[in-house]
Amino acid sequence: MKRSVDTTPLTSRLAALAEPIRLRLCRVLEQEELTVGEVARVVQLPQSTVSRHLKVLSESGWVRHRSEGTASVYSLRLDDLAPPARSLWVTVRDQADDDAEHADDLRRVRTVLGERRTDSRTFFGKVAGEWDGVREELFGGGFTARALLAMVPKHWTVADVGCGTGNAAVLLAPHVREVIAVDRSEPMLEAARQRLAGVTNVRFVAGELESLPLADASVDAVTCVLVLHHMEEPVAALKEMRRVIRPGGAALVLDMYAHEREEYRSTMGHEHLGFEERTLARAFETAGFETPSIAVVPTSSEARGPGLFVAIGHVAGGGGSDRR
Repeated sequence: MKRSVDTTPLTSRLAALAEPIRLRLCRVLEQEELTVGEVARVVQLPQSTVSRHLKVLSESGWVRHRSEGTASVYSLRLDDLAPPARSLWVTVRDQADDDAEHADDLRRVRTVLGERRTDSRTFFGKVAGEWDGVREELFGGGFTARALLAMVPKHWTVADVGCGTGNAAVLLAPHVREVIAVDRSEPMLEAARQRLAGVTNVRFVAGELESLPLADASVDAVTCVLVLHHMEEPVAALKEMRRVIRPGGAALVLDMYAHEREEYRSTMGHEHLGFEERTLARAFETAGFETPSIAVVPTSSEARGPGLFVAIGHVAGGGGSDRR
C-alpha cells in the first residue's frame, strides 16, 4: 500500500513543537512506541493532558498512532517523516537543553517497559501479576529484598552514615554483627532509636559525615542513603568513609542522578542537584576507592522524584578473613 503524501506545512509543525511538553513527548516517542497511559506515567502528567498534546502532535504530523486492542499506541519515527520535516526535527531535538529531565524520562521508559512485561492483559503477565499479589497478601511487601540481605557477611560491622530515621539500619541489623548509626541531627537519631527500640546490635552516634567519630579502619562497610547531595564537599565525605573502612571493605552510596529541580535547594537544603556518573566516579577515586560500580536503581513509574543510582566503591586489600 502506497504511503500517503504528508502535506503538513513546516510552520504548523514548528508551532506544535513550540510547547515544551509536546517537544518532550516527541523525544520520548522517538525512543519507544508507547500507549497514552504509558506516556503519562513517563512524563508524570495527567492522562487527559497527555492525550490533548498527542492529538496536536498527531494532527501536525509529528507522531503516528495505531490501535492495539482497545489502546492507542504512539510513536515518532524518522522514516515516517518527509525529508524537510525530518531535518527540522533533528535540528530542534539536538538543540533541546533539558538533558537531565530527558534522562529521567528515559529511565521511566525503561521502568514502564519492565512493567509492560508483567501486564495482566497477557497470559503470562496475568499469572505473574496474580502470583505477586498472592505473595504480597501472604507475606507483605519487600520481603525479597530483605531476604537478599542475608548474603551480607554476618561478621560485618556497618556504619550507616546520615542514618536519618533508621530506614537502612533497620534492614541491616538482622544480618550483621553491628550497625553504627551516625547522624548529626539529634531529632533524627531519636526517631531512629524509637524505630529500632529493642534491637541490641545498633549503636547510635552523633557526628558529622565530614568528620566521622569512628576510628580508622574500624568498619567493614559504610552505607550512605540519600545524604551525599547534602554535603558541600562530597569528596571530603567520601574520604572520611574511606578512612573508617577496613581493607577489603566497601562503601555503598544511594543518591540521585543529576537533575534541574532548583527548588530542592531551598525546600530541602540540597547542596547538589544530583550527580553525573563520571563526576561521582572521579570523586570516589579521588577519595581513595577503586573505580566504583554504578547502576540505576529501578523505581516505580509513579515516583515523582529524580532517578536514583547506587554506587559501590571498594577498598583495596583484605585477605577475606572471617572475624566471626
